[in-house]
Amino acid sequence: MADELRHRPGLPVPGVRDRRLRHVLPLRGGGDLLVHLRQACVPETKGRTLESLESLESELRARFTVTGARVTAVTDIDAARAEETAAPAGARVLPDGAAVVAADDVDAVLVTSWGPTHAEHVLNAIAAGKPVFCEKPLGTTAEDCLKIVAAEQAHGRRLVQVGFMRRYDAGYRQLKQVIDSGRIGEPLIVHCAHRNPTVPESYTSAMAALDTAVHEVDVLRWLLDDEIVSTRVVTPRATSKRFEHLEDPPIMLFEGAKGVRIDLEVFVNCQYGYDIQCEAVGEEGLVRLPDPAAVAVRTGGRHSTEVLTDWVGRFADAFDTEFREWIGNLAAGREPTGPSAWDGYAATVITSATVEALESGRVVATDVEPRPAFYGGAA
Repeated sequence: MADELRHRPGLPVPGVRDRRLRHVLPLRGGGDLLVHLRQACVPETKGRTLESLESLESELRARFTVTGARVTAVTDIDAARAEETAAPAGARVLPDGAAVVAADDVDAVLVTSWGPTHAEHVLNAIAAGKPVFCEKPLGTTAEDCLKIVAAEQAHGRRLVQVGFMRRYDAGYRQLKQVIDSGRIGEPLIVHCAHRNPTVPESYTSAMAALDTAVHEVDVLRWLLDDEIVSTRVVTPRATSKRFEHLEDPPIMLFEGAKGVRIDLEVFVNCQYGYDIQCEAVGEEGLVRLPDPAAVAVRTGGRHSTEVLTDWVGRFADAFDTEFREWIGNLAAGREPTGPSAWDGYAATVITSATVEALESGRVVATDVEPRPAFYGGAA
């Protein structure tokens, strides 16, 4: 039975102050040690107090253990943090991402760095012919994403997977099964909500699209097997709980190429909890994303269920499944099957257009290029 090395005390889970943190974690196939996951990539850590970050860190240690690979090297702009990360896995610290990718004992690369650094590391991995898992965004500009798409096509085989974990959530997978089965007829409308209890002052209105709604953008493209062709943002009465510079909540309105209309409420200061909702209305019925399982309490004339307060309880299993499937595919010699470089490109284009729509008040065409045949398109 495979040994599993779990996270040790002291491993960091960064918050807002660590936005420039650069992690590139290489994975060596054939071992059975823990793949040290997601220390610098989770935007939901923004706004946490030190105490809540410590609680989150404990939860991450307990939940994110993946067998089938081992960490062989780590790089980070913070040398002390790199040492902390590498030591429990018996890995060495290298000076930069290029050195990690070039190392002979590195078979695959995990990029969880600050967004503007992603494209460089991914392109280096493709040039080396090594599979690479890249946290979102794939790139912060359409141009960077298209460079990655072109490089991967030139390589001739899929190497890139992008970290959109909602496709691995059991509820979303059930939702897709129902939509694909035709039980509700052709989808007509999708209603979505993405609610967080609160965010820090560093959170901006643009981040509502780039960092928050990007998850819905990807999962909706996947659920509907459709492309988003236009976006608009309307701003209702703003909550008094927000920082003055922030538009909250915005309502994002998307149109799919097949005519489906999507409304997405992004309410990042809702106060009451972390709440993800999705409902697809079809010609013959509707299907709704299930809420996480929770105990129902009836007492004192009241009926209540718990509402989660952060992403950990909601999507921990999805993160775990995402990495298990990725590593499983690589170990079996298969190409990655999760979100592709093309999906990463589309998400960047659509969320960038949504920022433009927010700032201009106009309906903005997304101008996503035709999907190449390499990624399952007709082009």
